[in-house]
Amino acid sequence: MSTTPRVVVIGAGIVGANLADELTARGWTDVTVLDQGPLPLAGGSTSHAPGLVFQTNASRTMSAFATYTVEKFLDLEVDGAACFDQVGGLEVATTPERLADLHRKQGWATARGIPARVVDVDECVRLHPLVDRERVLGGLHTPTDGLAKAARAVTALRRRATARGAAFRGSTRVTGISTHDGRVTGVQTDQGEVAADVVVSCAGFWGQAIGDMVGMRVPLLPLAHQYVVTDQVPDLVGRKDEHVEAQLPILRHQDHDLYYREHHDRIGIGSYAHRPMPVSLAELPEVDDVSAARQPSMLPFTEEDFAPSWEQSRLLLPSLRDSKIDTGFNGVFSFTPDGGPLIGESADVAGFWIAEAVWVTHSAGVARSVAQLLVDGRSELDLHGCSVHRFEEFQTDDDYVAQTSAQNFVEIYDIVHPLQPRLAPRDVRVSPFHARQVELGAVFLESHGWERPHWYEANAPLVADLPPEWTPPPRDAWSGAFHSPVAAVEAWRTRTAVAMYDMTPLTRVEVSGPGAVTFLDRLTTGKMDTSVGTVKYTLMLDEAGGIRSDLTVARLGPELFQVGANGPLDVHHLQREAAGRDDVTVRETTGGTCCVGVWGPLARDLVAPLTALDLSHEGLKYFRCVQGRIAGVPVTAMRLSYVGELGWEIYTTAEYGQRLWDALWRAGQPLGVVAAGRAAFNSLRLEKGYRSWGADMTTEHDPYEAGLGFAVRPDTKGDFVGRAALAARADRDVARSLTCLTVDDPGDIVLGHEPVLVDGVPAGYVTSAAFGYTVGRPVAYAWLPAGLAVGTAVEISYFGRPIRATVAAEPLVDPEMTRIRR
Repeated sequence: MSTTPRVVVIGAGIVGANLADELTARGWTDVTVLDQGPLPLAGGSTSHAPGLVFQTNASRTMSAFATYTVEKFLDLEVDGAACFDQVGGLEVATTPERLADLHRKQGWATARGIPARVVDVDECVRLHPLVDRERVLGGLHTPTDGLAKAARAVTALRRRATARGAAFRGSTRVTGISTHDGRVTGVQTDQGEVAADVVVSCAGFWGQAIGDMVGMRVPLLPLAHQYVVTDQVPDLVGRKDEHVEAQLPILRHQDHDLYYREHHDRIGIGSYAHRPMPVSLAELPEVDDVSAARQPSMLPFTEEDFAPSWEQSRLLLPSLRDSKIDTGFNGVFSFTPDGGPLIGESADVAGFWIAEAVWVTHSAGVARSVAQLLVDGRSELDLHGCSVHRFEEFQTDDDYVAQTSAQNFVEIYDIVHPLQPRLAPRDVRVSPFHARQVELGAVFLESHGWERPHWYEANAPLVADLPPEWTPPPRDAWSGAFHSPVAAVEAWRTRTAVAMYDMTPLTRVEVSGPGAVTFLDRLTTGKMDTSVGTVKYTLMLDEAGGIRSDLTVARLGPELFQVGANGPLDVHHLQREAAGRDDVTVRETTGGTCCVGVWGPLARDLVAPLTALDLSHEGLKYFRCVQGRIAGVPVTAMRLSYVGELGWEIYTTAEYGQRLWDALWRAGQPLGVVAAGRAAFNSLRLEKGYRSWGADMTTEHDPYEAGLGFAVRPDTKGDFVGRAALAARADRDVARSLTCLTVDDPGDIVLGHEPVLVDGVPAGYVTSAAFGYTVGRPVAYAWLPAGLAVGTAVEISYFGRPIRATVAAEPLVDPEMTRIRR
């Protein structure tokens, strides 16, 4: 009899079947998979999925998911029939902008070990003879991409999982989730209850309805997506092997939001070019009578929506001019506010998990990570961009989900700049300083709903005053988008005078109670039992020593701490760890508070006359905090500096925010104060070597690799999460390290995610990059083999163009830390 947990998986499609396979392969054999539709064709998105697997993605994690899907499906078969046709993938460009973007994607692929190359027109036509050579400028060929036979793969996975002990039950409708004392105990169905210790919803676009059963908001939107199959295409008739369904590479024509695949002597065409078509679950047909041609996920075809796409298809593939559309449907699948999948456990009901908004492309990879979370307690891949808890509460609102998910559908094949802000909704969250920022001509970008100034047009006249050594070189069109030379002014004034930064969007959490010290001590790498007024930079690790987050923790009282965190994931983790304890309270305070960073060599001259607080170096040392009043406003001042200059993060409650800003602004006028934005901020922090969690390091990295070993203090405290894992590897040299690079030519700008080559061989990738205004050249951080000597020459591939760079000692600015400690 199995001693492993009883697991019920809801949904027998490609995700649920993969999860059953991954769990049983790890010894969790008491697995029951339920589906409301008949098996094997249950009627969800898997049943009609075209099965295209393109591995290259802007997200490293999503690429890894897809690569694992390819590897796994290549080894699957059903009665001798393969579950994956590795025909390769070809993305064609019909505009210069798209061709340039294909070079960028080729860089992503190179950085991730995916074989891909940009090919010319002749090679495009050789690979896919149906393509009109007069229409294309080139393409990106990835030979290991291909076609997943989704329905066949589900059969193979189901057979394998069943042989290990799993049970699959079709035509079984889930009607509720049973719970007791905040934990799942079973799944209610129209055929009785199934006992469970763990429930995982893999219900696809029905995921919202399943989440509602436990009060969990699942932020996804079911949308219809058009797919047609032509009749016979003359150029595909009479091929040598009639049993091969596809020989040509899968094809994407992203300039017109289209993709193509073979169906023997016919062509399947998918379109994202039409209007978003939200789908109401209440309007879907029943699942009782499912066939290949009739499924609840296949809605009637709206021919008028496809007409423009048909014309574009006949232009790209002239052979279609002698064909017509044979069948078509509007297939239902899931979109989310940021386009990523939804993975995680309910915040309120232990044991209830979801794995939703997952396409066939990423299905095996997602299932592996979920199985690792359940069995091992962590995923080997970083999942911060996939967690259902990555969203702020307002981002799970139905209207927000509908608006943003529909926009993601529209933009799915668009060329999106990494700084490109969301167009709508905007002005969701603004700091108390917003009115003053607007007056100063702030150019806002958006993050988690916050309007964050990137630079201020009020500083534009100062560009003419920049000293020659501070004047940045011209930029190319791509790196110049969402950029202004005004950022150089703001960096210059921060280094030479004083600047004010709005730090309000940074997440703040209050941890209080008699158990607060021991609670934080267990979760972090630093010693928390210190004197009131101490501020610590510390890390939260997972059990394997991976960096879950980095935090600043300020002790404001014997039982009161303020935690500077990285977003909703940290809030969720802290609250989850505190659940059930009566000696600790965890409360997010971001919305009710605000923060101004006042930094620069003249910062003390600005702030000191406004307060009775002793802000001298002796009175308030670096990494200390004090509470008092500035210009009559009650504040907490923390002597921290993320830009590497003298100054403070000054916090107050939201109602005093504008008064605080105005008082500081008036006092700073004789000193040449400027308001400064995120562009200058990012430049300055990279010059100081300060890491950004989620960009520079994640759970995939440990502190020693990331250059943060100084934040781990096992000799000064007891046990903490991750301690044992770090101790086990203490004697082993790290194989990779986060490395500082400076670009040799000041005019060569990189933005991040580019591959880095050492001795001509791909060796790593850029994490963060910005122009370093103080050092007069671009700065990049990259994961590279450990031990590269300072001065080592490397090469960064930027849109296919080699850019020379050099390994540099960090920090680049003020390594003695004298500017901060004065």
